[in-house]
Amino acid sequence: MEDTDKRPFGFWTATALVVGGMIGAGIFVQPAQLAPFGWTGMLAWFVAVPAATLIAYVLSKLTAARPGSTGIIEIVGDALGPIPGVLVGWSYWVGIISANAIIALTAVRYLAEFVPVLTATPLATALAATALISALTLLNLGGARGAGRFQVLTTVLKLLPLAAVVLIVAGLAFSDPASFTRHAQVPFDGGQFTTALTLAFFPLVGFECASLAAERVRNPARNVLRATLFGTALTGVLYIVICNGIVLAMPPGEVAASDAPVALFVQNFWGRGAGLAVAAFAAISAIGCLNGWVLMQGEVPLGMARAGLLPTFIARTSARDVPTLAILVSTVLGSVLILCGALPGLTGVLTFMLQLTTAATVWLYVGATLAALRLGVVRGPALIGLLAAGWVLWGSGMEPLLLSIGLMLTAVPLYWLRPRTAAVSG
Repeated sequence: MEDTDKRPFGFWTATALVVGGMIGAGIFVQPAQLAPFGWTGMLAWFVAVPAATLIAYVLSKLTAARPGSTGIIEIVGDALGPIPGVLVGWSYWVGIISANAIIALTAVRYLAEFVPVLTATPLATALAATALISALTLLNLGGARGAGRFQVLTTVLKLLPLAAVVLIVAGLAFSDPASFTRHAQVPFDGGQFTTALTLAFFPLVGFECASLAAERVRNPARNVLRATLFGTALTGVLYIVICNGIVLAMPPGEVAASDAPVALFVQNFWGRGAGLAVAAFAAISAIGCLNGWVLMQGEVPLGMARAGLLPTFIARTSARDVPTLAILVSTVLGSVLILCGALPGLTGVLTFMLQLTTAATVWLYVGATLAALRLGVVRGPALIGLLAAGWVLWGSGMEPLLLSIGLMLTAVPLYWLRPRTAAVSG
């Protein structure tokens, strides 16, 4: 019988990990990012969601084949060697830092519905986002208990603005279906499809959460697979309805120009008060998501250090078992990324960070599908998943792709500095 203290997560908790990891800030900014692509952006969802579900299936089957592992990063290291394991884990950490920058900027955009001065200039926006990350860093440095309580509260509230959009879209579908054809959309452009696919893939990132936390899930061979597939498919369908519904039902130019497209959509149909309420819940959702990923930005390098893949100084923790150094370094790097974007303009740097986050995170999927091929686990789906992950990587653009590789390689000197006597977990 499994120890429920060591494996406290059942199917529904594992599903909540997947859904909670996917639903953060991405969907609240994605309609504005994809609206300029018209039909190309809308069709991108119908490739991105099945691709994410397929990769999620591979990760789940890989976890089921190694139920005693701590998670997918360890499995990649076992299958491909410690260096690939380090590179994949480090790249994922880079993706978390970049994602936190995006989430903080998105939260500030929605808060600006109430305090417009927050986005009066790109510098003001950057400073506000940096202050938000710093505040949540302080919360996490106080220990996991307080951060966990805050996370529970914000998780309960994050679904409310999305439910409002779904209700409006469903109402229009029944009462006024012609509203979805009133506004001219940019025709499909195959040359733009890869870029649109990459942008659509970003809010789907997070389906790997149950696989990463497999050591905490009861009967992982069964529950990780079921929770990952169910959570990914459910969230993917929700995103298709929300993003495409907003883009179709409103003038694309208005959506693309909006700092808070979800709030704008609800306000357009239910009035200013409802729009402000959605903006408030969207900001809460983004802040809650940021709180969780601030925690993760310390836990990923901490786990790698404890596995002997990184120097032991990274594994140092406070009296409350908080990886202080890892969290502080991550916050500083994320803040620098935000502040650097204040000069060229928020919209451009936000798109770049979306692409960088996708590129840095997708390396985990590349490593996992390669590991599945090496271990002989669902090789057919793994090959298709590898091709899909490679397509998304290419679509992120040469600059984000090269930057993600460069940032990934910074882990190699740290790997060489690890204790030679440390044994890699597994």
